[in-house]
Amino acid sequence: MRQLTALDAQFLNVETATTAAHVAGLAILDPADGAVNRDALAVLLLERLHLSPALSLRLAEVPLGLDHPYWAEDPGFDLGNHLFELTLPAPGDDWQLADAVAEIHARRLDRAHPLWEMHLINGLADGRVAVYTKVHHAAIDGVSGAETLATLLDLTPDGHLKRRGIPTANADRPRRRKTTGAVHLANGGGPAQALARRIPGLPAQDVPSVAGMLAGAARRTATHPVRAVQSVVRAAEDLDAIPLAAGIPGARLIAKAARLVSGDRHDRPELPSLTVPRTPFNGPISAGRRLSFGSLSLKDVKNVAKAHGMSVNDVVMALCTSALRSWLCERDALPEAPLIVAVPVAVRTAAAKERVGNQISAMVAPMPTNVPDPKERLQAVGAVMGRAKRRFALAPATWLSELCSVLPAPLTSLATPAIFRLAGLACPPINLIISNVPGPQFPLYLCGGRVLSYYPLSVLTDLSGGLNITCFSYDGMLDFGIVACPERMDDVWGLVGHLRKALDELLDERVGDEFRDGVGIDLVTG
Repeated sequence: MRQLTALDAQFLNVETATTAAHVAGLAILDPADGAVNRDALAVLLLERLHLSPALSLRLAEVPLGLDHPYWAEDPGFDLGNHLFELTLPAPGDDWQLADAVAEIHARRLDRAHPLWEMHLINGLADGRVAVYTKVHHAAIDGVSGAETLATLLDLTPDGHLKRRGIPTANADRPRRRKTTGAVHLANGGGPAQALARRIPGLPAQDVPSVAGMLAGAARRTATHPVRAVQSVVRAAEDLDAIPLAAGIPGARLIAKAARLVSGDRHDRPELPSLTVPRTPFNGPISAGRRLSFGSLSLKDVKNVAKAHGMSVNDVVMALCTSALRSWLCERDALPEAPLIVAVPVAVRTAAAKERVGNQISAMVAPMPTNVPDPKERLQAVGAVMGRAKRRFALAPATWLSELCSVLPAPLTSLATPAIFRLAGLACPPINLIISNVPGPQFPLYLCGGRVLSYYPLSVLTDLSGGLNITCFSYDGMLDFGIVACPERMDDVWGLVGHLRKALDELLDERVGDEFRDGVGIDLVTG
């Protein structure tokens, strides 16, 4: 049994009628002659859920919301609450897939069960299938999410059979499931329903008693003033790096004084101005979602990085910066000042590898969307990110978790939605979030089907705006997933097209004609 941290609980508190706080991934697969079907996924999930605590535990709420919830075993676990199936109508193109997934992505998870869902999507063009999986952000961050996915995947097409001791040479493969011409949802049924509903190998997680939870809440309430003061002091050490707070007169002096008091003698690089300009995708969001996805050649990105002496991550940030500039220019909405972007950073240690929840921080930096020349813009991104990374390396920012700890749990749960909505209306602290999650550079398999692409999809809030860009590197490609609020972005697919154009601009002429002509770039544009 483990209690959620203040940061974990914040991802629960932020949920409203217009905000769903889960992270997700859309895997496109070769169906392996029908081997990737609901029954096969059910067997695989029941075999391996115990390997990922994030998928096997549910919330145990403290009465009256007096403290942060706990994680506990779900005594009535039923796979039918988590595994679903649908079929796209013909022709099953990427636009239809994106619309279907966007509708699922907009729905919040049911807190009565472990906070995850998996949707098998049939009927895609070219005989492919898709698997969309979402897990609540209270349970995982980007790195632990990738690790959770890895527990279900294999290195070979028959890896799932070998683990069961099935002779792969003589194993009968399930036939491909016939699809219908209309969307169909399935819940339960088939051989999987006859399997034990308890998760094999799951360690016992006792549900805390009401008296125990209330006693713990009373203790933490009594000691909260001391811990809140400590959190404020620690957050003050990064005051010049916190959105909005960095604009307070004397913020840098206050931060230096706080570091001096705490004994931190590191001379941290000063950050540029973090004043947030207004854009069309900033402001309160609606409940709807739109998404797009596409892939760029990792080899091309590495060539650009090598030619300019930069990291792959810096080039990814530059591509996003250029794409955002182009999209805003098309709408005559490009601000004169740089956009302010939050970049999540994993701080998970080996000791916390099996821990449910979030081990993340964030770097906030200006992205030079106001620089017209693509090569100069690339160098400017490298300079900005280099300074931010040097500062983070000296003293990883803890302000995100510290700010979540300032208010007591009951007040935080009540105040968070209003604070986020007000900030979205009056003074957004950032323009958007851009994430880059590293993945394996070799093919992986799910129930025998090869994973062709994996598009990550993340969270929108009033505070962070109506646009989120997430990138995952996999098997020689960079897979981009873009989530947007339809009230804030009128053309989410156009942004994917601008990513390709941004890469074309940066490909060095010395690389070769095949790269200048765009060969080797696989971009999904619907």
